[in-house]
Amino acid sequence: MSGHPSELPAVPGVTDVLHVPGEAAQRAAGAEWVDRYSHAIMATYGTPQRALVRGEGAYVWDADGQRYLDLLGGIATNVLGHAHPTLVGAVSAQLSTLGHVSNFFASPPQVALAERLLELLHAPQGSRVFLSNSGAEANEGAFKVARRTGRPRVLALEGAFHGRTMGALALTHKPDYREPFEPLPGGVEHLPFGDLGALEAALDGEVAALFVEVIQGEAGVRPLPEGYLAAARELTTSVGALLVVDEVQTGVGRTGGWFAHTRHGVVPDVVTLAKGLGGGIPIGATVTLGERTSGLLVAGQHGTTFGGNPVATAAALATLHVIERDDLLANVREVGHRLAAGAPSAGAPLVTSVDGEGLLLGLRLARPRAKELAAAALEAGFIVNAVTSDTVRLAPPLVLSADQADSFLAALPQLVQIAELAEEP
Repeated sequence: MSGHPSELPAVPGVTDVLHVPGEAAQRAAGAEWVDRYSHAIMATYGTPQRALVRGEGAYVWDADGQRYLDLLGGIATNVLGHAHPTLVGAVSAQLSTLGHVSNFFASPPQVALAERLLELLHAPQGSRVFLSNSGAEANEGAFKVARRTGRPRVLALEGAFHGRTMGALALTHKPDYREPFEPLPGGVEHLPFGDLGALEAALDGEVAALFVEVIQGEAGVRPLPEGYLAAARELTTSVGALLVVDEVQTGVGRTGGWFAHTRHGVVPDVVTLAKGLGGGIPIGATVTLGERTSGLLVAGQHGTTFGGNPVATAAALATLHVIERDDLLANVREVGHRLAAGAPSAGAPLVTSVDGEGLLLGLRLARPRAKELAAAALEAGFIVNAVTSDTVRLAPPLVLSADQADSFLAALPQLVQIAELAEEP
């Protein structure tokens, strides 16, 4: 089989999208898919904004043929963009050889990925990797590591988002996410964001771990105050507590380095990864640094059916390879700086400043117009995210070019005007 679309077997739902007959059907395609979605998919995400059918690089197309510059990247996930040939080739080759085994067996991509992650983290002797399928699962693993210390208290920060499974949800701060599912796993306390005095007061010999994000993505792209992470490392060490750094959104090149925490000169006890690690293929990782932490979970105390499967780990290896081969970390720094420097002037007076690092940026607005600005951007062919009422999040593929970034900046003045006018009845 050559793989040409005309030679592929018909796949219900997929083939229909790729070969919609007639102009009238094409015009109705998007609405039809959204309607079918509403009757088949659980309504946990609301109504989809569009039905997307294909992508290439930093662009995606919807079922009606409209092209969009993807400045969200599957929420910081599609780091190589869409349909990257190296990623496609790695997944196809691996699937044609060995797709899934089980955790009773090892596979070369699984071992090679774990070794590569330890290398990139400059992990000390005795460090280990547990591979899973998502960021929530990676944080569940870290939560279990914390529980194994025997200490009852776990600290997290106000504004934190660590996932929606029950353990990860206990670490997550947003009441709207938590309250419908209480009682959650106990012992978790949320401290004021960035308040070192509150952290010092909370830490004692009963604390198992502190969970932090270097940049809180879901709270509006909010970086930790300078010096907080280094101080947190010293304070947790002083009482024998673990420091868990959630790099699910910030890791794998997103901020212009392999990991966001390394710029702060700290070595955590646990690092969690997902999102960009597989370039769009589901994979997560819980990395325990050092022999003490790595020995807390023993055989039989944690597991997953699909975690570390050959296809996902081959995808992750390919993703890391392309980031290094194509020097995408430098591109992230250059294009991210271009967007951060240009957005306030292009978006004035609504866009007042930009927070974040690399290609995880939050456009701060003078007033709560984020939904209106995101809607205007979508109509104009740009996908962004109204992450809070007054912040628009950009987390595009790491392959985003300077010209593509400039096209958004050029459109931003008009988008701001549309968002401002949407205020009027």
